[in-house]
Amino acid sequence: MKKILYVLALVAAVCACGKKKHAERHIATYLDLSAPIEERVEDALSRMTTEEKVKMLHAQSKFSSAGVERLGIPEVWCTDGPHGIRPEVLWDEWNQAGWTNDSCTAYPALTCLAASWDREMAELYGNCIGEEARYRKKDVLLGPGVNICRTPLNGRNFEYMGEDPFLAGEMVVPYVKGVQENGVAACVKHFAVNNQETKRHSTNSIVDDRTMYEIYLPAFKAAVQKGGAWAIMGSYNLYNGQYNCHNKKLLCDILKDEWGFDGVVISDWGGCRNDDEPITNGLDMEFGTWTNGLQGAASNGYDAYHMANPYLERIRDGRVGTTELDDKVRRILRLIFRTSMAPERHFGRFTCPEHYEAARKIAAEGTVLLKNDGVLPLENPGKILVVGENAIKKMVVGGGSSSLKTRYEVTPLEALQEEFGENVIYERGYVGSTETSYNNVSTGENLEETRSAEELIAAAVAAAEQADLIVFVGGLNKSKNQDNEGSDRLQLTLPYGQQEVIEALAATGKKIVAVNISGSPVAMPWADKVNALVQGWYGGTESGHGLADVLTGRVNPSGRLPFTIPCSLEDGPLKTERQYPGVIEEGKDKVQEYYDEGVFIGYRWYATQGIATQFPFGYGLSYTTFEISNLKATRSRVGRLGEFKVKLTVKNTGDRDGAEVVQVYVAPPESPVARPVRELKGFAKVYLKAGESRQISIPLSYQDLCYFDAEAHKWTAAPGEYTILAGDSSDHLPVSTTIKAV
Repeated sequence: MKKILYVLALVAAVCACGKKKHAERHIATYLDLSAPIEERVEDALSRMTTEEKVKMLHAQSKFSSAGVERLGIPEVWCTDGPHGIRPEVLWDEWNQAGWTNDSCTAYPALTCLAASWDREMAELYGNCIGEEARYRKKDVLLGPGVNICRTPLNGRNFEYMGEDPFLAGEMVVPYVKGVQENGVAACVKHFAVNNQETKRHSTNSIVDDRTMYEIYLPAFKAAVQKGGAWAIMGSYNLYNGQYNCHNKKLLCDILKDEWGFDGVVISDWGGCRNDDEPITNGLDMEFGTWTNGLQGAASNGYDAYHMANPYLERIRDGRVGTTELDDKVRRILRLIFRTSMAPERHFGRFTCPEHYEAARKIAAEGTVLLKNDGVLPLENPGKILVVGENAIKKMVVGGGSSSLKTRYEVTPLEALQEEFGENVIYERGYVGSTETSYNNVSTGENLEETRSAEELIAAAVAAAEQADLIVFVGGLNKSKNQDNEGSDRLQLTLPYGQQEVIEALAATGKKIVAVNISGSPVAMPWADKVNALVQGWYGGTESGHGLADVLTGRVNPSGRLPFTIPCSLEDGPLKTERQYPGVIEEGKDKVQEYYDEGVFIGYRWYATQGIATQFPFGYGLSYTTFEISNLKATRSRVGRLGEFKVKLTVKNTGDRDGAEVVQVYVAPPESPVARPVRELKGFAKVYLKAGESRQISIPLSYQDLCYFDAEAHKWTAAPGEYTILAGDSSDHLPVSTTIKAV
């Protein structure tokens, strides 16, 4: 079979050349699908001219780079984004091209996936989105994102996987593997310390090595070394004074040398900033520089890219050699031979029932039940009043580069009406955003409203008199200063006067189920005024169905928070302007942003400082109850660098089948450096029938006991006794044991 594919590939190469005389006339190793990939790479490289090599390093359109037509080496096609396959755009514009067959399956935002705490969901997600990318003939999927939620105000938190590097690392690995099983490269982004949207193009993130290695690098490292990611995207910001798309320490010293990354580094669109650094500092493919449709670029704009004619000129006049060029092209060829010219042919699937079902399942698995006084699940609710703009606003369109075009999007109101029919009535309650289009993609809704805020609240209160139960669906959206690329949030509390709506509804005395839809933490000082509280997410195509599955009890909620929900912004670790959003200092032209809090972010800060939170990291309820007991930790291999196993028993003590997320934290002894009082180092999602119990095992490694010794540049565990704690959130760890590092 491989011989047949080899011959077909050779024929394709000849045909692609247009004229047979320009084709290679002898059998080429790079076309031999049975040859080792490195032999194919070297053979192809040896046949290319310098000009052909340079052409491969930069874009030729908004989302593609050139191949080598003479040799039958194809172009590389990229696509946004981490939640679905972006609609086709014009050659050099962000606006859609007007295709009628590019409406994708929209999957839940990555915060929802992280909230599932389920590695199987991550693999399912990756595999499905990889199938859709391959069907659309894309070679690189620009995602997933694993930047850490340093501040809850970051407009792009919804695209990432929460505040904890271990959780993000565990969830990104199966996602990457799932994508790449389809012959599509996962491009993990944004590398690195890209933790705010405010002045993202001009912010210099000043971070010490220990903080980098313990907090901001582990998820990327896991994606590379455990997930085998084939591509990494640099970020817009600077790190310690150098732009990250050509940052020598990040890309050369850490990514390629320390971690052994053999894939391609792709610039964020417009993230390449000068002619010289990209040559020596690790950038392999440049996209987005200067070109913006009909504005901002010469007619030969792509040839003017930093890694285009300027690079070629430097080679020709001897200012630089070709060693770096060949390394870059090797990496691009390796990418091509892993994707479009791989031995295995992948065809993918697009907008199929299986993908819709996967989107619905992931949306439900990530939904987090935060409070319930018995009003949920909705079994015989009577007349339901649904209030809130987020019950009707379609969220797939907008938010930046993750904006999608879908065949359909089920809203929460539509799903509840499907479930309960005429027993569901609706009032808007507030106006948040009437935007319904992005890059010429429209939801088809009309959200214009003529009533005042007071009139909207009065109408909702009046309607409550007819209802037995109120379901309020609010939160954030994907417009400016909400969950949105390019801008950060302005507040931690609910925008658009939603708190006033909730308080007015609570004053009616009716039972209230509040659903917060967001991709970031939202302070909820009104939580004691509602009977049940649910954290939902941007759930994609099947968003409403996924939420309704949990509200009705069809799915027993098992999502857990991937970030802390603090009581107030002031409680958090970012206390000064120099920490966030950064300061302009005399003599410097960039915003200087100091990570003075070090490793103390998220629950690490709140737990160590003893600050109460509204809802802690890892928290979530179920319609059943669980008990964790019999915790034991044993060393599975003798020696200082041994592995450990944590064994414990989980029992479903309630009357419904459900899943518990067992979380294991490590508390260190006194150390030479300040350390958090505990850190997540293991978890498992365990599905149990009512009354069932099971013993589970969770591995720990020696490094799970360590801190990063920046001076020695190595991981170190202080000698002494480490406490191993297990429970169902960062603040509820009822069982513990100890192990020693000697």
